[in-house]
Amino acid sequence: MNHTANRRILISGASIAGPTLAHWLNRYGFEVTVVEKAARLRGGGYAVDVRGTAREAADRMGLLPRLRQAHVDSRKISFLAPDGSLVAAVRPESVTGGAENLDLEVRRGDLADCLYDLVSGEVEFLFNDSIATLDDRADHVDVTFAGGARRTFDLVIGADGLHSHTRSLTFGPEERFHRYLGYCFAGFTLRNDFGLDHEAVLWNTPGRAATLYAYEPGETLHGFLTFAKDEPPFSAFRDPQAQRDLVTATFPDTAWEIPRLVEAMRGADDLFFDVVSQIHMPAWSTGRVALVGDAAHATSFMSGQGSSVSMVGAYVLAGELATHADHTTAFAAYEKTVRDFVELNQSLATEGSAVVSPRTQEQIDARDRALRGEGGLASESKGRTANSALVLPDYGDAA
Repeated sequence: MNHTANRRILISGASIAGPTLAHWLNRYGFEVTVVEKAARLRGGGYAVDVRGTAREAADRMGLLPRLRQAHVDSRKISFLAPDGSLVAAVRPESVTGGAENLDLEVRRGDLADCLYDLVSGEVEFLFNDSIATLDDRADHVDVTFAGGARRTFDLVIGADGLHSHTRSLTFGPEERFHRYLGYCFAGFTLRNDFGLDHEAVLWNTPGRAATLYAYEPGETLHGFLTFAKDEPPFSAFRDPQAQRDLVTATFPDTAWEIPRLVEAMRGADDLFFDVVSQIHMPAWSTGRVALVGDAAHATSFMSGQGSSVSMVGAYVLAGELATHADHTTAFAAYEKTVRDFVELNQSLATEGSAVVSPRTQEQIDARDRALRGEGGLASESKGRTANSALVLPDYGDAA
């Protein structure tokens, strides 16, 4: 492999895709720098899934033993009627399309720690900094960091998420690529005094959902209030009080535990509010800059595949860069290999929203009949197909 032309690579973002890419590039002999605007590695207790093709990628990284130890082993999802009565309780795989005893479900922070530990001490990390400007000079990229430093790299890879700054600098405003899926959500933590243990409960009325996840008895509980909204609430994006007021107005219910959840949301110091969206781009690279993970093709949490798809894309991008001396050819091969897999997993969001937050009573009734065994959930069979739809390439000596 000839790395002389494209040896120095800057990755923006230290979440899932960035450290995965850094691991493989470092293993293939590249000089890798990762810049992350947060002051430290970002945690986050909510669970993400590693399944299908991504499980094979994790295996090739030697992560399976540690991920098995971190597996939270959710055993049940209970679907509730508006009055809080039980509609049905099912195994998570019945909803996700995963495979029991094969899928790995880990806290996002645990997965991030695993990936970071693979490269800590071997790859340069610049925390509390970010890219301010990029100047693609055809034979290199001049980068100015927000902290004032200036450096030169052969390639720059944006792995900085749904609202990627690298993408905005290189490809233009996010609005060109942002596809709003018609939902907003507020995530927060609260005390687990609901008696939940390795399970989730999901309450629905048309276009609204309240979800609680517990991974251990007595641990912090993760709450989500999700609701359909035709237009994104732009005025609330930078105003936490406006976010709290919007969610409160959307959930006036007195049934079940909704008042308690709204109160917990209003007082939470870790409220995370955003829209349910995807990124759709005609190309994931231009010149010496490419995108990976959510920056290139966010699938949304409704798909259940964001982290898995990010790991797979990062594995392929590194392998193609390792086996092609020319970055243009490598970027094209990466996109050709992964795009169909990405788009198939993006399409899962439609089925995911029909399960998590159906918009009409008719959709709720149809879902509930399927949950009771009167027909299969569309998300189950499609999910099983999508999450294993790509056979990971073998990059030979590079791998």
